[in-house]
Amino acid sequence: MRGILIAAIVGLAVAILLTPYLIKVFSRQGFGQEIREDGPQTHQKKRGTPTMGGAAILIAMWVGYLVAKLVSTDGGGPTASGLLLLYLTTGMGLVGFLDDFVKIRQQRNLGLNKRMKFAGQTFVAVSFGILVFQFPNAGGLTPGSTLVSYVRDLPWLNLGVIGGVLFVVLLIAAWSNAVNFTDGLDGLAAGSSVMVLGSYVAICFFQFRNACGDGLSAAAAQGCYEVRDPIDIAIVAAAAVGGCIGFLWWNAHPARIMMGDTGSLAIGGLIAGLSVLTRTEMLLVVIAGLFVVEMISVVIQIGVFKVRRVRVFRMAPFHHHFEMSGWAETTVMVRFWLLAAMSAALGVGLFYADWLSLTGG
Repeated sequence: MRGILIAAIVGLAVAILLTPYLIKVFSRQGFGQEIREDGPQTHQKKRGTPTMGGAAILIAMWVGYLVAKLVSTDGGGPTASGLLLLYLTTGMGLVGFLDDFVKIRQQRNLGLNKRMKFAGQTFVAVSFGILVFQFPNAGGLTPGSTLVSYVRDLPWLNLGVIGGVLFVVLLIAAWSNAVNFTDGLDGLAAGSSVMVLGSYVAICFFQFRNACGDGLSAAAAQGCYEVRDPIDIAIVAAAAVGGCIGFLWWNAHPARIMMGDTGSLAIGGLIAGLSVLTRTEMLLVVIAGLFVVEMISVVIQIGVFKVRRVRVFRMAPFHHHFEMSGWAETTVMVRFWLLAAMSAALGVGLFYADWLSLTGG
């Protein structure tokens, strides 16, 4: 528990102190956000706001994790699960950084072309998907599982190694793009991410306290968790929570810096990795319900328009529909935060209810 607290506090301190420095540097270099011409007109005043602020979250996450490992004995040294999670998050963040950089240099809102962006995301996702089935511990437990999971592995749904890798790649692509779609209002993606990541800190710690092992009672053994390195995963998630909160201090409306694809792709990769490493892939659909709704709104908008040439929403992603309907940006942000909080709480509740049902607690 001490390591989790240290990681969160250090991550918060680094992000809240580093972000204003990045604002100055990026402003001096002209690293300003490009805005869609067809978007809400109130967003045009954000043109030129420094972007790539997700770098502060990534740095805070790394520093928080490393400091926690140095000063705390929680989970021992760095583990395969923790390092893989950091690799995935950083790799997706680098793809996002390149995308942001192209937007800035070419003064357009498109960034990398679809092929290059897809290639970068695919390389990181496939390499993570392969590595996650390596590194067995003394008990033979690897960071990832070939079984699809809900609250824990579903024994009747085994994809095999190849299917497992493809499933992991699909998850990373889906969640990184879902968070990317959500990052359209000041503080919306960062605030919602805090709730999702905070939920995973709680889940990982609970899995650590109820890990399978010798000496468990019959009831406890029924509900134990076969997850490798849960406390180390919790430390990474806690450091990211601190980083997101520290960044949100400067990203809340009116934002002085945007996270850009650097942050949104990194956070999307992080939550996808958390679901894989904690055996909760399907549960994440509930925990991160807001991100799911945002992505579905885009899919519906594109699909219906291609088939019937009509728009279901005034604008997609979903949060822009309400802005175009006359809602103030802060109103949309706060109400969507509430939806994110309810989704996260429901997901954690389902996780705990499963444990109660198995242990009779």
